Amino acid sequence: MIKATVIGSGRWASFLAWYLAGAEFDTMLWGRSGSRRFQNLRETRQNEYITLPDGMRFTDNFSEAEAHGGLLFAAISAQQLRPFLCENSGIKKPLILCMKGLEESSGLRLTEVVRQELGSSAKCAVWVGPGHPQDFVNGNPNCMVIDSDDREFSKNLADRLTSPLIRFYYGEDLIGTEIGAAAKNVVGIAAGMLDGLGLSSMKGVLMARGAREISRLVGAMGGNEITIYGLCHLGDYEATLFSPHSHNRRFGEFFVRGESYSELAEGVATASSLMKLSEKYKVELPICSAITAALSGRVTPRDALSELFTRGSKNEFYS
Repeated sequence: MIKATVIGSGRWASFLAWYLAGAEFDTMLWGRSGSRRFQNLRETRQNEYITLPDGMRFTDNFSEAEAHGGLLFAAISAQQLRPFLCENSGIKKPLILCMKGLEESSGLRLTEVVRQELGSSAKCAVWVGPGHPQDFVNGNPNCMVIDSDDREFSKNLADRLTSPLIRFYYGEDLIGTEIGAAAKNVVGIAAGMLDGLGLSSMKGVLMARGAREISRLVGAMGGNEITIYGLCHLGDYEATLFSPHSHNRRFGEFFVRGESYSELAEGVATASSLMKLSEKYKVELPICSAITAALSGRVTPRDALSELFTRGSKNEFYS
């Protein structure tokens, strides 16, 4: 059996531990000692989404967690990644980032953060794509993607992780995969705003234009524009723009209604990061710009979206 350690104790981390155990990985779950979610999992082996198997081990000692795992699967907030790596700078095991986001302060992709903190030789991959724990545990299958700078590593992971519940593809465009996976959360916030304003019929436009603007950014960054039309971005729109389980969509809906939302919506920080990349690479990102303006309070969500959808004439495919 391959040994694996899951880093984190939220809904996605607990699902990963459940999935890996079901795929016959010898799985351990690490969480911070002060985390109530981790303590609850450790004591009851369950949360509102899943029940973890009796044989699974838990630890709040990261040295023990790394020693156990042949592979480390990280599922923490994107903004927590650098502080976590600074605390655990001696990581030598392959690290699979099961996270979608960009570093807000720098606009860096998460694998770039890993390489800065652990060194250029650090073995790192990303696991992204559509799916919610609530759907998976009910037996609803989906497809996801593994990507890294090492084609064989990506392919081997995809082969080993595939099951009747999740079919894995492997990617060959880490830039496109990471940017696409992060940016779909911003589009998800926009979708939630449309829902909250009673404008859900505009989601089709949002989907078409969102994919186009992010593909332009990926191309400018040196990635493959076509990646955005795969599982990392467009393929994840149903789960992000329409699902009742989507934190980003729900955040957008709550935001326009003036209601607080307590769950993590990675798209908030990602919107800010994408504007840094927009400026750096001289690529116009109208949707991201509109959402950033609304979130900052510079304009109302209705005005931001109205201006977005009433812009001057543009060529559909080349602008």
